[in-house]
Order: sequence, then structure tokens, then C-alpha cells
Amino acid sequence: MLVVMDTHAGEDQVNAVCDEIRNMGLTPHPMPGAQRTAIGITGNKGAVEASRIEQMIGVVRVIHVTAPYKLVSREFHEEDSAVHVGDVMFSKQNFTIIAGPCAVESAQQIDEVAAHLKAHGAHMLRGGAFKPRTSPYSFQGLGETGLKLMQETGKRHGLPVVTEAVDRESLQLVEKYGDMIQIGARNMQNFSLLRDAGRSRKPVLLKRGMSATLEELLMAAEYIVNEGNPNVVLCERGVRTFADHTRNTLDLSAIPFVQRTSHLPIIADPSHGTGRREKVIPLSCASVAVGADGIIVEVHPHPDQAMSDGPQSLFPDQFVELMRQISVIAGVVNRTLIQEPQPKAV
Repeated sequence: MLVVMDTHAGEDQVNAVCDEIRNMGLTPHPMPGAQRTAIGITGNKGAVEASRIEQMIGVVRVIHVTAPYKLVSREFHEEDSAVHVGDVMFSKQNFTIIAGPCAVESAQQIDEVAAHLKAHGAHMLRGGAFKPRTSPYSFQGLGETGLKLMQETGKRHGLPVVTEAVDRESLQLVEKYGDMIQIGARNMQNFSLLRDAGRSRKPVLLKRGMSATLEELLMAAEYIVNEGNPNVVLCERGVRTFADHTRNTLDLSAIPFVQRTSHLPIIADPSHGTGRREKVIPLSCASVAVGADGIIVEVHPHPDQAMSDGPQSLFPDQFVELMRQISVIAGVVNRTLIQEPQPKAV
């Protein structure tokens, strides 16, 4: 259920409505907008006695939300949300570039790639310190050492850092060293981890599970937002299909669907979405054209020597070409790759 307040409703009136919602045993979620404030209501097991709220001063109307995901739906929040990560902003105006190696391997490796990315227009640095791999014998990441290297490198080159948390312990470390928490595809429905991320003050990048429907993706985001963290960016990273010409099938049709049904930003991952280096640039261009709010791509100084996902990682000079191509398309669809410094979220 959604309570729409009058344009001129003051803070006292909004607080009074929130108090009444709590008196009913429910949870209010105030959402200030450019024109007016709306208040979402969650926690009801059945019908809510809307008349108790409708008669209150400052209330324009009460809307029953039909989507199973409440807080992330456009019915709850009509305006597009913007998510801030340091000086970077995910929004409908910007096109945000996240890039870096799949895994942090050494100080030299992460510094070399970060310097190149910064020089050629990337906005954020990605890199894994905890690597949940299909095989237990594969490289599992450097752990806290890798996080320290990411933090130091990000600060040195002015790139906010996004890195994956795989459990409660690693989430606490990512909160300490990172600027944005990534919940990977394998953990999209790890509901205890989603709740923990929702209690964090750090923004969250939530990747679609490899066999997840879009409703399941949005319901996973709902777990995070319902815990009090509205700063969620969704990521389409490809799903498993019968196709064998690509590692996964990047479902670009998911992007306009999500944008129609949710107010959260959504980006694409052409690296995991294809698993093939030669497909990353074309699918990055397609992501811009279809309306994505950004991309996250893997770049490695020496992909043939990478300890993780080398076949889908771009060479440094390929990243330069990627930036050249998407800058042309971004201009056509009224997006900018230049991000002005943004005030940090309080």
C-alpha cells in the first residue's frame, strides 16, 4: 500500500501518518520526491484499514500496490531513483562504467589496470577478493589482503571500489574496505545475506541469478530495501539457456522491462553475459542503446595469464576501443559518460 501526501504536506504531517501506520502494527517507508512525499506500507498480512489513513491531514489518497515487490516497484515510487557511490551516480542521465579484473591477484596487477582505466574514462573499479568458483581447486581470491589492495588502489586513482561479499563475514570486510557491496549471481537468493546487505549503509550491486526470473530479481532487491537500504543497483549478467556459442545469454530485454516496473537503476554485465572477449564490446554497445544505466566489464593487463575469467577479460587497448564506441552511442540516446562530482549520501 502507498500513501500519497499533498504537495504542501509538512514534516509534521508526514510524521503523524508514519506514527499512525506504526500504531496499526505496520512499517512506514517515507519516500521524499521532487513534487511530493509518498509513504510505503509493508508488514500487512491482509487488507489494511485504509480509511484510518485517508482521513488524516495532508493525505491525498491511498493506493493499493498490486506487485508482489512493493518498495522497488514504480507503483510505490514513480520517479527514477539515483544511487550515489562516492562521487559516482547511477541515474538516467549518466552512463556509468565499472571495470577491472575478475580477481585481485597482486598489487602490481590491480594498480596497472586501475591506472589505465582511470586514464580512459572508467568511473569505478571492480575486482574480486572472494571468488566463489565452480571448482574448489580454482583460485579463491586473496581475501582481506585483496580488499586492502583494492581500497588503496581505488583511493590512489580516484575510483570508488565495488567488490563481492559471499557471506556474513566477508560482508563485514567489504563494508570496511569497499565503497559498494556486490551480491553475485550465486547469492541472489541468499536471503540472510540480502538482509545483512539491507542493514548496511553501503550501496549494493545486485546481480541477477543465472536461472532467475525478473520477478525473483526484484523480490531479492525487495529484501535489501525492506531492511532500510534503498541504494540498490540491479545488474543483468546473463542467464543459462540451451545456447553453446556463449557462456551465458545476456538478456537485454530485461533492461526495459525492469525500467518499466521498477525505479531502481539497472546495468549490464557483457563479460559474464557472454563469456567471450570478442562479444564484450558489441554487447556493451547494445546495452547503451537499449537504455541500461551502465555496464560492468572485466579488464586485465594480461588476460592470457589471468587467474580467473581470462577468456572474457578485455585487453587494455580493447577497453580504449570500448570507450570510443559507447561514447558515440551514448550521445545518440542522450546519456553522458562525464560524471560531475556528487555529494556523498548521508
